[in-house]
Amino acid sequence: MSPGAGFAAGLKAATTSVFTYVLIGTYISIGALGHDYGFTAPWVALSTLLVWAGPAQVILITLLGTGAAPYEVALAVGLSAMRLLPMVVALLPILKAPLTRTRHLLLPAHFIAASMWMEALRLAPRLPREGRIGFANGLGTGFITCAVVFGFVGFYLAERLPPLFVAALLFLTPISFLVSALRNAHLLADRLALGFGLVLAPLLTIYNVNLDLLWTGLIGGTGAYVIHRLREAMR
Repeated sequence: MSPGAGFAAGLKAATTSVFTYVLIGTYISIGALGHDYGFTAPWVALSTLLVWAGPAQVILITLLGTGAAPYEVALAVGLSAMRLLPMVVALLPILKAPLTRTRHLLLPAHFIAASMWMEALRLAPRLPREGRIGFANGLGTGFITCAVVFGFVGFYLAERLPPLFVAALLFLTPISFLVSALRNAHLLADRLALGFGLVLAPLLTIYNVNLDLLWTGLIGGTGAYVIHRLREAMR
């Protein structure tokens, strides 16, 4: 498979993916949010292209819209983006071929967000390795184009959309990610990590523990890994 054929396959996968519908809802909401905080439509579109992560864009828009200092905004967005690092580390070895150069991985790395990562992780291993980077680029291009287009839609519909509806649309991405993770959880460690996370995250939030999401991942992930290894050792 050539890189061009891989790119075309990625675009086709983006048009048929359930995550496309999730992105439609999410970015209608983000477009409306940008409008409500006084940003322009081109600014919202540019933030989608550069940041390319729904939660980080919400942080960017709300903090800048409320007058936070630029360095505070940069720190908050950067910390939010750290959750994508494990996804990058997990996916790039699947995409690259033996002769792949680092520069060829820069665009796929930028495209990696929850939606693209889940679909690429599911579909890319089925393809010949020489077409996987093209596939990831096509998939990411399809998703980000959808996000930009519907960001404009949300921006220009902002005055007609009920605030509660806009807020509800923002939950589409985390819910879809959770459902996809449950569907693809085959190992004991995966199922335990999800279970621990679903229990720990609300508890830490209720008790106002700082960095609750970080502690949920650290405790839940470590506990799941230890139990999985102990079970394997006892076999």
